[in-house]
Amino acid sequence: MQHSPHGLEYMTGKIMKGIAGFYYVHVEGRGIYECKAKGIFRKEGIKPLVGDDVELDVLDEAKMCGNIRSILQRKSALVRPAVANVDQALVLFAIVKPNPNFNLLDRFLIRMEQQKLPTIICFNKEDIASPEEKEALRRAYETCGYQVLFISVLENKGLDQVRELLAGKTTTLAGPSGVGKSSLINQLSPGTQMETGEISEKIKRGRHTTRHSEIIALRDSTYIMDTPGFTSLELPQITKEELGWYYPEFREHEPFCKFRGCAHISEPDCKVKAAVEEGKISRMRYENYMALYRELKENRRYL
Repeated sequence: MQHSPHGLEYMTGKIMKGIAGFYYVHVEGRGIYECKAKGIFRKEGIKPLVGDDVELDVLDEAKMCGNIRSILQRKSALVRPAVANVDQALVLFAIVKPNPNFNLLDRFLIRMEQQKLPTIICFNKEDIASPEEKEALRRAYETCGYQVLFISVLENKGLDQVRELLAGKTTTLAGPSGVGKSSLINQLSPGTQMETGEISEKIKRGRHTTRHSEIIALRDSTYIMDTPGFTSLELPQITKEELGWYYPEFREHEPFCKFRGCAHISEPDCKVKAAVEEGKISRMRYENYMALYRELKENRRYL
């Protein structure tokens, strides 16, 4: 605890959620403070983001309310979702029930590649999946350089490995609705409901609040960001020529294609296509690439 020149106490915390001009700041060892941002941020065109580390003046300790006086330097900032200081992404899909939409998964991975955010792929419901289904998924995505985990939230399997990967980091958790994201968070942090309940009490909105991105403190210096479930994702603002840059498994083969700037679609002597035929690149991933390439080409036609 320190004091500002005006005699106000101030401390450092992390913005966990922002709604209607209020920011809910977690201060380790103290709890959640409801804060407004000082007018200078508006004048300078700066908007506090979920995930920002901030200094706040304490206006009323009993009511735990204050003002955000400064935003500490960001080490990263994502556009979608609009969050700061995220270290990695954990994308959660079910192996079965519902079956994964691989086109959707690849769209998410492209977005994270564009934002240079390391991504872990986590498949839930491994207790009801066959060994063949798991092996096919492992081969498809580990060859791209992604870490692939298989877990069962229901049976509490594989969660220790998830905890190890989250420790000391801020992780954005994403995935379609119905794959077990909320159940995973509850398993990772039994006290989560109490923490989010504290925010709900402050904003007096509970279950009916519109879903926003919010950060949950799992333990000291370990945070997970719960983002609203998605069922579709627009491709980021890239051209069809740039699409291949976001497929990491293409990189070692692309330099040996016959044509510079090879699109890996219909060109002769394409080493990426050869790698698909040889099983070095997932055919499923390559087919998604072709579908997305056509989509970008079609979109460009109507601009």
